[in-house]
Amino acid sequence: MPELPQVPLTLEGSNVLHQIFRFDWTAWKKLPLDERTAISAEFSALLARWEAGNTEPNGHPNQSALFSQIGHKGDLILIHFRDSLEDLNRVELELAQTSLYPFLQQTSSYLSVVELGLYESSEKIYAQLAEKGLEPGTPEWNAGAGEATARTFASLSSRLFPAIPPAKYLCFYPMDRKRGEQVNWYTEPMADRRTMMHERQIITGSIGLDDWEWGVDLFADDPIIFKKLIYEMRFDKVSAVYASFGQFFLSVRVHAANINQWFDGTLA
Repeated sequence: MPELPQVPLTLEGSNVLHQIFRFDWTAWKKLPLDERTAISAEFSALLARWEAGNTEPNGHPNQSALFSQIGHKGDLILIHFRDSLEDLNRVELELAQTSLYPFLQQTSSYLSVVELGLYESSEKIYAQLAEKGLEPGTPEWNAGAGEATARTFASLSSRLFPAIPPAKYLCFYPMDRKRGEQVNWYTEPMADRRTMMHERQIITGSIGLDDWEWGVDLFADDPIIFKKLIYEMRFDKVSAVYASFGQFFLSVRVHAANINQWFDGTLA
């Protein structure tokens, strides 16, 4: 029996872009009312189209959502789910052509892809391939692994290409797995990592795409849920020992139909 790989198989779905902006309120308030109204209407129409996403039967949702950032880290967060990086780039360029764009200063962004780690399935698939006499890394091995994951991919399509939840609040944060001298997530045996990963779920992977390894989006109608969930995670071994967390961004949903309220400072 050859030594089995320690790298779990993963499934990838929607490409995800977070854009964080500051809004130039000083310049905005200097505009005549009719110009502000026209710019607001233009952006509202664009956002409504992005919110609706793909309406074709059997297509991926491919939606976007706007959130009003709470605190000093920014004013607005746009989240985009799309099938490809090219589609995300088209969204960026489309936004750049709007009359609203000169009032937006992008302070940060985060690029990732929806990821499901197949820890338990990987061990079974690797064992089955080894029993057939296949060697890890060979074309036959890779083809066998691809066939096995393709079946799982089809059954998990709704999780890999999700619609944006309609919840009122968003909590977004990036995170890494520790690789210190005494604690290194990646040197733990895959069976041990699988056991620990049952305690939480990573939503989007960004290794090779952005500065952190994963990005996590939490949606809820009660923001206290975020506090309770993250506090509970502190007691999970996978988080307490191996996780490094980045900044947390908390925001409130702004629908296209309510964008005028946001511009007027009356968002409920």
